Amino acid sequence: MASVSLRSVSKAYAGTAAVSDVSLEVAEGEFVVLLGPSGCGKTTTLRMVAGFVQPSAGSILIGGDDVTAVPPRARNIGMVFQSYALFPNMSVAENIGFGLRERRVPADQAKRRVDELLELVQLSGRGGASVEELSGGQQQRVALARALAIRPRLLLMDEPLGALDLKLRESMQIELHRLQRDLKITTILVTHDQQEAMSLADRIVIMKDGRIQQVGSSQELYDRPANRFVAEFIGKNNLLRGRVVDTGAEGSAVRLAEGGVVRILGVVGRVGDFVDLSIRPESILLGTTPLGAANVLTGTVQDRRFLGNIVHYFVKTASGGTILVERPAVDPGAAPGEPVAISWEPDGAVVFPVGEASPGRGAPTA
Repeated sequence: MASVSLRSVSKAYAGTAAVSDVSLEVAEGEFVVLLGPSGCGKTTTLRMVAGFVQPSAGSILIGGDDVTAVPPRARNIGMVFQSYALFPNMSVAENIGFGLRERRVPADQAKRRVDELLELVQLSGRGGASVEELSGGQQQRVALARALAIRPRLLLMDEPLGALDLKLRESMQIELHRLQRDLKITTILVTHDQQEAMSLADRIVIMKDGRIQQVGSSQELYDRPANRFVAEFIGKNNLLRGRVVDTGAEGSAVRLAEGGVVRILGVVGRVGDFVDLSIRPESILLGTTPLGAANVLTGTVQDRRFLGNIVHYFVKTASGGTILVERPAVDPGAAPGEPVAISWEPDGAVVFPVGEASPGRGAPTA
């Protein structure tokens, strides 16, 4: 039995769809992240699971129980907001124990539970402090401890690390991942930060315009995006427009707008069809002489950016397009203005059928 089940869930406001026909199964103890741009429906979906928003259609089950019409208080969930929503007039311990008091848990039991959580979130000895004395990271831990105090069957988090600076956010990602693994609590988190999603999630749910685009592990989404949107949203990418000029048992040949014919694995459409090739920057080789890989283009280094262990090269092709190449800093490389050859293997591209070419994207004729 799934811990959480969304069955054809939709939500509309004044006739405008915020979430459309979303179905999702979350396993017991799984960490799932809803990821997408602003306005994609991820927060609305989370709030429907929490009970703060009533679906326009569909049903929501938690632990096998249909909770679609059940109020938030009766769902036994823990919720962590981006703002933390701590009570400034209460101490750290009082904030953590708030839900226990509301449920009339005996004082001695509540104190033991609060002490356990203070230790769990590494705030032992700070129970009597005012939350206003704490750093942003410590306040986030208090908010998390308060959500866990009632022993929820489900933990929901809406951009819980969004208010933290980069270094602290990365540190808290490690802590959050440790806590979730130790407690084995089913967790759904909303974020627009793809790095955060990839570092935390067992599975990521990519959303756009209120619909799920793809569900999978970080590596699945990165290596095999289901469509152009996922390819562009997850990681850095090169999307090259081309036209199929040949198909055969060993793959297809595509003439690129950037010039030249390249090989791809598999048969995609028919001769004459337009396709987009998704090629990750790290899959591309770069050299000052022609390279040995199957697909080779030539161009000129427009810009070079040193990023520590890697270097980004922006290569301008003969057609005027720009291709991003990522290479280890120990590679010989090339300087801006230098002519180069770039290449990749046929299995280095993921291909998306396009049909008719889009205006302004460049459409090779044959």
